[in-house]
Amino acid sequence: MVSKLRVTLMLVLLIAIPLLTACQSQQTPGPVSIKVLSMEQAGPTVEEMNSIVQEFNKANPNIQVQIEYVSYDALHDKITTAMASKPPAYDVFLVDDIWYAEFAKNGYILDVTDRIPQTTKDKVFKAAWDITTVNGRTYGMPWLLDQKYFYYNEKLLNDAGISAPPATWEDMLAQAKTLKEKGIVEYPIVWSWGQYEAAICDWVTLLYGNGGAMVDDQGKPKFNDATGVKTLNWMIQTMDDGLTNPASVSYVEEDVRNVFSQGKAAFATNWNYMFDLVNFQKDQSQVTGQIKMSLMPAFANSGVQSATINGSMGFSVAATSPNADAAWKYIEFLTSEDVQNRYSAHLLPVWQTSFEGDAGQKLQALSQVTQATVPMFNEQFPFAHVRPKVSYYPEASKALQLAMQEALTKQKSAQQALDDAAAKWVGLAQ
Repeated sequence: MVSKLRVTLMLVLLIAIPLLTACQSQQTPGPVSIKVLSMEQAGPTVEEMNSIVQEFNKANPNIQVQIEYVSYDALHDKITTAMASKPPAYDVFLVDDIWYAEFAKNGYILDVTDRIPQTTKDKVFKAAWDITTVNGRTYGMPWLLDQKYFYYNEKLLNDAGISAPPATWEDMLAQAKTLKEKGIVEYPIVWSWGQYEAAICDWVTLLYGNGGAMVDDQGKPKFNDATGVKTLNWMIQTMDDGLTNPASVSYVEEDVRNVFSQGKAAFATNWNYMFDLVNFQKDQSQVTGQIKMSLMPAFANSGVQSATINGSMGFSVAATSPNADAAWKYIEFLTSEDVQNRYSAHLLPVWQTSFEGDAGQKLQALSQVTQATVPMFNEQFPFAHVRPKVSYYPEASKALQLAMQEALTKQKSAQQALDDAAAKWVGLAQ
């Protein structure tokens, strides 16, 4: 009797287990989780980015995006660390223009050339594709089409009897001297010259605005020539003359914004995001309604009308992500023309079609911010310069950051500091 019962139970189990397994395999899987790494400075605010994520998650219940933010200066190393694990810690991450060559070489980012329709390619600024393209292959969607702008406090200038912003850097120094002599502001100029990538951005703006260049036609360092030395000595002299805030040697862009928003500077360079925060957000600024932008100055007799830094970025899929299709779907949504137009207060679209005809008028009319930033973008962007796109750029940049810091703090002469950095660049290229 017992043995028959055992046989019966065994038969039941033999039938039930496959059925149970089959039922389990037919259960609807949970949503795919996509982890995104972005930054918390420049571009849309964290609140705006979170809103975009919520929109996407609601429209795509089978994909759930989780987003994390770090400072710009932590972003590169966070990505390289994440790519050491399999699967990687992030499926999608924000990539600076200057990292694409390195990341493509190391196999960190997915080649998406064949995922991008020709219609998309045609509608986006050609300069935007230069951000995410390496050796003819595309590794992401352009997202942050940005450049540094020249900001001035119109009220402070008017208080000093100055009726127009400077057209040259020499004009700016003359106006700064007037502001200082009249006691309107102690240090009229503030920069982001700390030992970070921010300093390189200001350096490119000033160097190219003096008729100089970072590298020559063969890609060899050129920043240590007579023009480069002259430019760096000019930077030092502005501090010696008490016109540049001496704390600039430790500042990044957010420090510049904080000083400027307190009315403690009349002139500054910064990215697009600062305009709204200093001019319209009373909880962020003491100088709302006083701030204007104008074409970035250049040096007199340089043969250059204007020069600025192209600080653009793109979003890419991790090459080893197990959820590449879902990750790319999120990037397509995030960088779409509709989303970029709706969140354009701190980030102008990469879509050229957004600036044309009726679309351009609608974009400009979206807010008080875009009324100023759209025409300023169009005026300034033709003068934007990129940093060298080489796989060793992070190490090369650190060498130049150090050189600038050594010269600005007078540990070395401008010539010696730049020569040392150039030698480091040559060594890295070999």
